[in-house]
Amino acid sequence: MCTSTVEPSVRGVPLSVSGDEAVADLLGVLSYGALVAFDNLGADARLAPDLRRRAALSEMAAAELVHYRRLADRLAELGVDAVDAMEPFVPSLDAYHTSTRPRDWLEGLVKAHVGDGIADDFYREVAAHLAEPDRSLVLEVLHDDRHASFAVAEVRAAVEADPVLADRLGLWARRLVAEAITQAQLVVAARPRLVELVEPSGLAGLAALIDRLTTGHAARLSALGLRS
Repeated sequence: MCTSTVEPSVRGVPLSVSGDEAVADLLGVLSYGALVAFDNLGADARLAPDLRRRAALSEMAAAELVHYRRLADRLAELGVDAVDAMEPFVPSLDAYHTSTRPRDWLEGLVKAHVGDGIADDFYREVAAHLAEPDRSLVLEVLHDDRHASFAVAEVRAAVEADPVLADRLGLWARRLVAEAITQAQLVVAARPRLVELVEPSGLAGLAALIDRLTTGHAARLSALGLRS
């Protein structure tokens, strides 16, 4: 990891990225997230009910490897080994995905839209306070609208065809939100510097950050045709 330090940022003022350990932490967790997303999308693709859907998710999985490569290359520019940057986040992210393994095609799509969506919102909040080129890089490697649109269309169609699914998938979505919040707390516990990128008050600002992340939950459920 980088050994040099910088003064914490003032909220709203972009950070200097050279030698900034907090930025390296962010790129590290995103790098591991991209690898996990590749694995999960590949697994979800195998649950697809037909070849068209399987191909669509497989293409999205391939895109995650491109994201990983871009993040790893940026870490190398900062003098940080990608594996070293990812290691602190492996236990918390693995625990989240192990506890939220979908049982079928639709649960996988709901997880991608609801659970991963909260994580993406967290990283977008952080990215807003980064200097370039890291701000643009983070925003570009987050799960793209193509995946969200695909998940929404598939789940809404399934729920409209079989309204009984709404209750099961709604319960699943609420569980995912709770697990995603726990994941965010574990990630911050592993590297508290991440919160300082958004909240100069450090962990004291985490509660407010979590509140902001959960405000979009009802909108996501509504988009899927589920009740909050």
